[in-house]
Amino acid sequence: MQNSTTKNRLFTLASILMLVLIWKLLAVFWHQELIVPSPELTLVKLWMVINDPDFWPSVGATIGRGLIGFVISCAAGLVMGLAAGFSAPVYWLLKPWVTVIRTIPVMSVIILAIIWFKSDIVPIFVTFLMIFPIIYSNVLAGIKNVDSQLLEMARMYQVKTYRIIFELYLPSILPYLLAGAANAMGITWKVIIAAEILSQPYFAIGTNLMIAKIELETAQVFAWTIIAIIISFIFENLINRLENKLKRRV
Repeated sequence: MQNSTTKNRLFTLASILMLVLIWKLLAVFWHQELIVPSPELTLVKLWMVINDPDFWPSVGATIGRGLIGFVISCAAGLVMGLAAGFSAPVYWLLKPWVTVIRTIPVMSVIILAIIWFKSDIVPIFVTFLMIFPIIYSNVLAGIKNVDSQLLEMARMYQVKTYRIIFELYLPSILPYLLAGAANAMGITWKVIIAAEILSQPYFAIGTNLMIAKIELETAQVFAWTIIAIIISFIFENLINRLENKLKRRV
């Protein structure tokens, strides 16, 4: 098992090194830092960005907005998913709303949110709308996939409601909820930063990306992108670890 893990990590490292090599070759081929900055120049810019006084406030603000939007989406998706799963009228009442939210273009939501809200609220609102359908649909799928024969048997033997919920519904819903949360967490940072680029809060990764773009600092755009990827990787990894722990307990 340990040898397999080590082997997988080596494959991942080799893949990353290959990516950096391709990046370097593209930089040499184009030979224009404005189009494709070299990895070494990007690292220099990354160091400069990290040492900037506004770096941590910007990163902290973006992470804060992302987590607020994510938590609100998960809470609303869980509550609405449970309500729709246990009540057919609620399901059909919410169906057109969820369909509209799922299909509306992200840019349309961002533009409307900029009109309606302050710049700090825009990314949170957009994240909520983009993430909610994922959590809602996964909770609904978990409820629908409960073993009907076990439910029938529980009713036949008059098993108490709380036992049905905790011993039948919860184990069925949890894997779907966690899978949805992992997927949603990855999307959260893309949506948050896209909303920040257009809404321009004072402290934000998206705002810094837009400033770098306006100043034609491509290497700085790469640097902020690397920071966004690291943030996404850290939080997705945390969600996956939580998922593994809860699966072992259930």
